[in-house]
Amino acid sequence: MLELAFKKYGDHPRHLIILHGLFGTLDNWHTLATSFSEHFTVWAIDQRNHGKSPHSSLFDYFIMSKDLADFMDQHSIEKANIIGHSMGGKTAMQFSFDYPAKIEKLIIADIAPRAYGASHNELIDALHSLDLSKITKRTDAEEMLSADIKSLGTRQFLLKNLTREGDSYKWKMNLPAITKNYDAIIGNVEEDKTYSGETLFIRGGNSDYINAEDEVQIKRQFPNSHIVTIPGIGHWVHAEAPKEFYDEVVKFLS
Repeated sequence: MLELAFKKYGDHPRHLIILHGLFGTLDNWHTLATSFSEHFTVWAIDQRNHGKSPHSSLFDYFIMSKDLADFMDQHSIEKANIIGHSMGGKTAMQFSFDYPAKIEKLIIADIAPRAYGASHNELIDALHSLDLSKITKRTDAEEMLSADIKSLGTRQFLLKNLTREGDSYKWKMNLPAITKNYDAIIGNVEEDKTYSGETLFIRGGNSDYINAEDEVQIKRQFPNSHIVTIPGIGHWVHAEAPKEFYDEVVKFLS
């Protein structure tokens, strides 16, 4: 049993657990977690192989679902509202199939239950090609990655995983385990399972992560769900439109 790294915000009777996406950390959610803590006890979690949580060669949605159940038991959380973005959303979906009694309400941010294409391969290759021994300051890494990763925002997001240890740098995330198990992470959750609890899917209007076909599958596997679209934004719904995302979540949970 792993002990996941977490940050706790607020102190209220109702609990809200937040699960980040691939290459993310709990820190990505700090501002929203602070806002949500006006209404809930908020637990922002680093999933295994990410942030400050333990590394493991085991890395798929079944094991991350169990991680979340163990986390709730370790912290005496009987029932919680769950928010999951992207990879975290799939963890939350699998969790809803495995431990439905532990969920109050479920919020999935811009991800469907299906398998996706290997869209991160170039990023993963670029991260592997980065020679950490040649980095003396963070800007060195940013400059080295710029040849392969053109988006400044993407580079800055990925480099939040870089940490200094003495005179050298290392990755917080377990890049070998993420690479080895990448097919499982972009794969689907169990297609024959359903969750009948109240569920909200929030998608970005400019994102293609939830399409018309996905809506059919979502309704089949999450019959008590509805989908809200925030116009004009992409996959990072919580980062690109934090106020709108916050308002939708609070309205749904209240």
